[in-house]
Amino acid sequence: MYETFGIRKEIEELGEKICEQLKPRFEKIDKNAELCQLKVLSAMQKNRASEACLLGTTGYGYNDVGRDTLEKIYADVFHTEDSLVRPQITCGTHALALALMSNLRPGDELLSPVGKPYDTLEEVIGIRPSMGSLAEYGITYSQVDLLPDGGFDYDGIKNAINDKTGLVTIQRSKGYQTRPTLSVEQIGELISFVKGIKSDIKVMVDNCYGEFTEEIEPSDVGADMVVGSLIKNPGGGLAPIGGYIAGTKECVENAAKRLTSPGLGKEVGASLGILPAFYQGLFLAPTVTASALKTAIFAAAVFEKMGYETYPSSDSPRYDIIQAVTLESPEALKAFCGGIQAAAPIDSHLTPEPWDMPGYDSPVIMAAGAFVSGSSIELSADGPLKEPYNVYFQGGLTWPHGKLGILMALEYMKRTLVS
Repeated sequence: MYETFGIRKEIEELGEKICEQLKPRFEKIDKNAELCQLKVLSAMQKNRASEACLLGTTGYGYNDVGRDTLEKIYADVFHTEDSLVRPQITCGTHALALALMSNLRPGDELLSPVGKPYDTLEEVIGIRPSMGSLAEYGITYSQVDLLPDGGFDYDGIKNAINDKTGLVTIQRSKGYQTRPTLSVEQIGELISFVKGIKSDIKVMVDNCYGEFTEEIEPSDVGADMVVGSLIKNPGGGLAPIGGYIAGTKECVENAAKRLTSPGLGKEVGASLGILPAFYQGLFLAPTVTASALKTAIFAAAVFEKMGYETYPSSDSPRYDIIQAVTLESPEALKAFCGGIQAAAPIDSHLTPEPWDMPGYDSPVIMAAGAFVSGSSIELSADGPLKEPYNVYFQGGLTWPHGKLGILMALEYMKRTLVS
């Protein structure tokens, strides 16, 4: 069957050899998926998820039992006081912006103790001037870079915290960088340090790409908010839109009143016909995330064998589903993405091309032949067209599909770079 996709025998055999070597890693991933699956199921049963929860509402959405029950389930899964899970939250960037804008006030300062945030947050914060940014509302920004070894600069963080520091944002995943992804344990240590200096600081963790990769979440180690997108891990590949904010009752209520309006908050927001996908997607999320983790580790092992630098390496612990590979040329980056697109179930006949995406400072190429547009829990790859030409690979609803995608990417690169 691999030959029908144009994959040569030697590439298929390389893949099989690497799969055999990775079996012990895969067994650990499956064990974690089992634990997370039970955690999700327990939350659903505790909150008495029922057929009535799948029906949805229209109009104002008052007394939407399915919406309200789902938010109780998310709160239990993440061990928080409350949560906001809505289709009206359009993406991960929107969820993060909503959490920041609703929990910061003019005169406050936002601190990132883990270096530069993801590209699309630069305009939200005002690092790059943009209409409606936090900076326009008198909210300042401070940043402490990680140390060269990827550790926290505790002295720098201590010096950066001041009377104005109202919220600390911690990005769990690497974004378009090659720094290490942060483990929940590391995040917990950082939160303890920050709150030890100023106890009333709110801490938000950008949880995108990290949900269900470990037994616990950042909300288990002191985060006031964990924030993410439903077209990544927690949507299980079924959610067609949406985002979540899980945290303290105060933080979630602030976010709800910014999403809708003061006086309305969580009481409005019709779920329409979207709830079955939200419920079933969350139910499947642990095993889907496990498939994406296996695919990422496989990708690292394959491309290390080809002599490329990978972040993280194939034998490193995994705290998110993203795999970065330094491809060193625009041709290799385009070929990799072309192979991923060719392996997709949707739009496999198209060729991805770089374009000036909103929120980014350079052209970006994206491969995503997905059932849900832009879903990065599905097989996808992207990267900015600038040195060192890193590709960021993520997703795979099933492990067999993820495996095919990586072999196809290698095949396309070999064809392109040889010719």
